[in-house]
Amino acid sequence: MRIISLILLSLVVLTGSGLRAESIKPNIVFILADDLGARDLGCFGSTFYETPNIDRLSKRGRRFTQAYAASPLCSPTRSSILVGQYPARTGITAPVCHLPQIQLEKKLEPAGPNSRVSVASSLTRLSPSYYTLAEAFKDSGYATAHFGKWHLGHNLAKNPDDRYEPKDQGFDFDFPHAPSAAGPGKGYLAPWSFIKDPDITDEEGKHIEDRMSEEAAKYIRNHREQPFFVNYWAYSVHSPWNARQDYIEHFQNKADPRNPQHNALYAAMVKSLDDGVGRILDAIDEAGISERTIIVFYSDNGGYAYPPKKTAPDGYADIPATSNLPFRSGKASLYEGGTREPFLLVWPGKVKADTQSDILFQSTDFYPTLLSMCGLAPKRGIKLDGYDQSKAFLGEPSPRDRLFCHFPHGGPGSHENMPGFYPGTYVRKGDWKLIRFYGMNADGSDKLELYNLKTDMEEASDTALQHPQIVEEMNNLITAFLKDTEAVVPKYNEKYGTTVGAPKDPLMGWKNRNCDAMHKEGVLIAKGTAAAPFLGIGAGLNGAAKVSFRMRCSVSGKGRIDLISEGAKATAPPVSAPYEYVANDSTQDWQTITVSLPPSGPIAILRLYLPSETQAVEFQEITITPETGTPRRWKF
Repeated sequence: MRIISLILLSLVVLTGSGLRAESIKPNIVFILADDLGARDLGCFGSTFYETPNIDRLSKRGRRFTQAYAASPLCSPTRSSILVGQYPARTGITAPVCHLPQIQLEKKLEPAGPNSRVSVASSLTRLSPSYYTLAEAFKDSGYATAHFGKWHLGHNLAKNPDDRYEPKDQGFDFDFPHAPSAAGPGKGYLAPWSFIKDPDITDEEGKHIEDRMSEEAAKYIRNHREQPFFVNYWAYSVHSPWNARQDYIEHFQNKADPRNPQHNALYAAMVKSLDDGVGRILDAIDEAGISERTIIVFYSDNGGYAYPPKKTAPDGYADIPATSNLPFRSGKASLYEGGTREPFLLVWPGKVKADTQSDILFQSTDFYPTLLSMCGLAPKRGIKLDGYDQSKAFLGEPSPRDRLFCHFPHGGPGSHENMPGFYPGTYVRKGDWKLIRFYGMNADGSDKLELYNLKTDMEEASDTALQHPQIVEEMNNLITAFLKDTEAVVPKYNEKYGTTVGAPKDPLMGWKNRNCDAMHKEGVLIAKGTAAAPFLGIGAGLNGAAKVSFRMRCSVSGKGRIDLISEGAKATAPPVSAPYEYVANDSTQDWQTITVSLPPSGPIAILRLYLPSETQAVEFQEITITPETGTPRRWKF
């Protein structure tokens, strides 16, 4: 017996460290990029951006091709990760949590006479009443730390009982502790205006991702003996548009305008994000804990696929920051480019390295899934919209066959170069996706668009007219979802343009450029003030279409319809279709002109150029009829 005991004791001594490692729960490192597009990584198809460290992460784990954010904007998605609920349920539906006012109740904004749709007023704080993912890990013995952007609420000195910062929501450590900042202030390079802690200083020009990843690496090394949950929520690659000059120059030398992704400034921003990820991976490896550390890489919404215009330095204002192609549009849009995300998962010993999955996944799923991967369960009685996908990661069928996104903000004319930035809700079930845009039909009814993402991931062909039964079924799913989540639902403003004494929007969402416009007795009157006057509208077209307008003018002339593609540079020639107006002897006669538009798209903006630069042109109505889809009609 004595010999056997000695042998057993020797085995314990020899393998003690291994036994201790097995008894420690796995660590979690959750890396969340800000505004990173679905195609912004080398491992997801980019041939311009350089992401060797994130690609290294991809080689260790699995890429997910059908992963979604819960919202096309940041704060709602961030809340969905921490509480596992749809933004429609929490009421955080817009990135307004940096505002000083505290609003914790759902409500509809009152609409003025120039607003086509009444939209939601988003909550400005994540309520401390939620039992967050960080609190669940902390109560299970985990060390918890948050690095980077928060944007879910901050505390006010005059209200000491209101607690909304990371340390109030389950995190023991918070760096650089800037919860009131929506982004990196005036820039990524030190000195940083958004950090109020006087002890956080660095040499001028240092990138915030370098500093944050250094702190995160230090934290990981210091906590290697205990399980930890680390949020590394990067500020990159959100505006402001600035980066290390040496990185910018590097990408300037390889930028090719023929590549949809060719913005050297944005590429430099992506590279700094990748630097930070590399430093974190190195720290995990050096600490000897890579075999028991789960790593998640995700983004909070789609990439900014539009020209930054006035917010970018010279040379970059007219180049789209990125391209999400083949996905349509980008950040703030309910089209795929707004919510389709790059998702990487490393789960050592469980998920095979360098593999790919097409399961349907949404950011709400992280809460129950990560807990389950660590042998934990959600607290009894809490409401979760997310699904535990841990078994699906191992090859079993996914429990999710549908997902919803509710975005009750935006509106026609808000951003003409952002297709899909309208108040709406979508449901995806299987390969079908139905979008309900509130009040977007000319008569004020909701516009329904149906796409088959298996055959049309570009969302180029609206098939709502061809599949009325599918539209009805999926629209009923949206209605049930809105009821279940007690969502704030946008409504068409019945007083739009009709309030007595209020200024009427003469264009009903159109914009007048190089011309004045007024409305009088059911007629829109436009008169040029400069060369090439036109009326413009967010088009939302894909494929062939026709534009018809009933007009009259005192003189003959030639006009044209220009189609501006999504993400097109200002210098890129538009698709153009001419028309001619021939004045009658009687200027009282109205003429209906129909212009056929060639197949092209996706089209962001349609411009109707007037046939005269000096004489008034009158319109009774304008109709845009796509070859497939629902016509849009403006009757003045």
